[in-house]
Amino acid sequence: MPEGPSIVLIKENLQRFVGHTITAVSGNAKFEKDWLVNEVLLGIKTFGKQLYLVFEKAVLRTHLLLFGSYSIDEQTKPEKSLRLGIWFDSGSIFFYTCSVKEVEHSYLTEIDWQADVMSDIWDPKKAVRKLISLPDTLVCDALLDQQIFSGVGNIIKNEVLFRIGVQPESLIGDLPTAKLNQLIAEARNYSFDFLNWKRDFVLKKHWLVHTKSNCPICGERLIRKHLGKTNRRCFYCLKDQKRY
Repeated sequence: MPEGPSIVLIKENLQRFVGHTITAVSGNAKFEKDWLVNEVLLGIKTFGKQLYLVFEKAVLRTHLLLFGSYSIDEQTKPEKSLRLGIWFDSGSIFFYTCSVKEVEHSYLTEIDWQADVMSDIWDPKKAVRKLISLPDTLVCDALLDQQIFSGVGNIIKNEVLFRIGVQPESLIGDLPTAKLNQLIAEARNYSFDFLNWKRDFVLKKHWLVHTKSNCPICGERLIRKHLGKTNRRCFYCLKDQKRY
């Protein structure tokens, strides 16, 4: 599943269509699409793992789910995978194997934009308050909670926990205040590192523990487990990450 930085990158790549008019639409997304013809793309917003295309009449909410993808100016996947194809007067966008829904503008007003770790209005103090209210939550689950760290996914989770030296089965309530603040800060810091590496096509070269076999510090074999309520893969070192 694409994480927040990847969605921000999609926004950047689609920005050239803002201000342009739709000439045709297609795809098997389950909503009435005819209203899109002659609509102008007014703007693009991101919230965590979601992308919003804003038009005068309504907003299109796109979530790439586990296997979704997109392409620009060329349809690269078969018709059965095409959820939405949009032709502008300046090019085209194609979304595949994902969720595309029409929502009202009011939907955007209900989003807690301060929970997005890549947002200009990200509020770490609010994240602290939310985490403190969940003392019995495993840190690996907390990092994947989109109400607290919108945009953080499994890669960011594993790399952040290694950066701050915390094992994924640690409880939020057992983390010292300094370590809790470090967790919040690194969730944002790593997300921007992720974005910059993704832009340069070198993201995987910078992974320290995600999908790796040995700890880059001590060389010991990394532990690989599916942990927490989210049951997502965790990669961590027993020696260089502490369980609180």
